Amino acid sequence: MKKIEVVLADDHAVVRMGFKLLLQGTEDIDVIGEAESGEEVIKLLTKLKTHVLVMDLSMPGIGGLETISRVLSKSAPPKILILSAHEDAIYPKRSLKAGANGYLSKRGAPEELIKAIRQINSGAMYIEPTIAQKMAIDQIGGNSSPVDVLSEREFDVFMALANGQSVNHIATVLNLSPRTVGTHLYNIKQKLKVSNQTELALIAIQNGLINP
Repeated sequence: MKKIEVVLADDHAVVRMGFKLLLQGTEDIDVIGEAESGEEVIKLLTKLKTHVLVMDLSMPGIGGLETISRVLSKSAPPKILILSAHEDAIYPKRSLKAGANGYLSKRGAPEELIKAIRQINSGAMYIEPTIAQKMAIDQIGGNSSPVDVLSEREFDVFMALANGQSVNHIATVLNLSPRTVGTHLYNIKQKLKVSNQTELALIAIQNGLINP
């Protein structure tokens, strides 16, 4: 039997260890690499090929959404399963739109992770049922978040700003010029009708994107 090769990316070593022990206990899944940041993921995938990348979104550095974009820009990229603490509809929608093949919350049952890996490796999508229900309810009810108006790059910059990062730091991490980040900041403020970084952070907190 050819095993499904998996790379785990999470900035908490204990979390990675727990998931690795779970997956290594199966007959058809093999963890062949680990990373603790998006930058490490990119470096790792230049050295090895894997079937599935299981990745957290809230990692230091470039973060999850930017990592998805960079991974998918590679030739023959792996399938991507997001395993996140974010259970609202905003991050799943953003992740799937960015190109992820599945989304699972960290509070999900262990067997769901195994099922999700097998499913997306076979070419199907996987969304944890409770999260899929939230997404469906939001869509049917016409519910939206203020940040839905932001483009993918604007959302990346918004989250970095909401977490207190400076324009110069964001520019370095995202490989942008400070001027470009400044332009994104201006557009974000216009779209969200705010005037400063504190108000951006408040919007992120109110929408469950960061912890107060």
